[in-house]
Amino acid sequence: MAADISHFLLSDGTKIPSIGLGCWMGAPGGAERVYEMCKKAISIGYRHFDTKEVGKAIRDSGIPRNEFYITTKLGSGSFWQHHRVKESFEESLNNLDCEYIDLYLMHWPQALEPGKHSKPTILLGTGKLHHCNFLARSRRWEYPIFLIKTLEQLLPQCSVRPAVNQVEIHPFLPQEALKAFRESQNILLTAYSPLGQRVDLPIGLFKNTTIQKLAEKLNVDIGQMLISWGVQRKTVVVAKTENEARLKQNITVLKLSAEDMKILDEVHRESGCHRTLCHADPSRTGGVLFGWTYEQLGWNLVKGGIVPA
Repeated sequence: MAADISHFLLSDGTKIPSIGLGCWMGAPGGAERVYEMCKKAISIGYRHFDTKEVGKAIRDSGIPRNEFYITTKLGSGSFWQHHRVKESFEESLNNLDCEYIDLYLMHWPQALEPGKHSKPTILLGTGKLHHCNFLARSRRWEYPIFLIKTLEQLLPQCSVRPAVNQVEIHPFLPQEALKAFRESQNILLTAYSPLGQRVDLPIGLFKNTTIQKLAEKLNVDIGQMLISWGVQRKTVVVAKTENEARLKQNITVLKLSAEDMKILDEVHRESGCHRTLCHADPSRTGGVLFGWTYEQLGWNLVKGGIVPA
């Protein structure tokens, strides 16, 4: 039985489950682990998967395809293949073996080719994505990692407007300006890494005293509380865990009071907390992230991944 969670309305009139399961294991491979994780998740009630490995688990479940919402991404391996969109789409669809894809992502606004520097190919990739749409095997489009600057470059050129924009969102990086902009454009936000993922940082969501105290007051799991915060802000939340108990917690949404929401809304105002928890400091990578500076990406971040005051 599907979990009792809310669904959000997209600009094309369809609905998307508010909570999904991310299936990236941190490195290529891991298909068997993904299969086992998705099998457990389906039995618990998950129906929204952000993955390229979920097809077998869905088929083996015996549940009709139309009860699931499947998202996958443009590209294979470590490269974003704006130059071969149709081929990449067909490969993903064949690997999933699931009739159609509900949501197809252009993973980054820049493309990478083996042995070459990245280059801006937003509009090239977009045009080819629209061709896949006409094949009627992908229902709608998403543009992850696009903030206001790159969205403003993209939107005037779209013959098919994006339905969703997937970016890093959590209480340390609430993306308030982007949230307001996408609402004005009728584009839904999806949060990746809603619990943070950098374990090498001295600060983090699970280490934050304010977040810890609120979870203790409510007598709830921190991860469950943070996912509920995201859903209550009307963003789709995609988290990942292989642990069965946490799978159940993550899809059990709490009703947070206005006071509790305000506490989480303001955590990023604490010293050193308004920052990315996912992406390396560009000063350690030659000042770039996959070939682009934060400025080119439109990310309002400075050294250390901090949002300037």
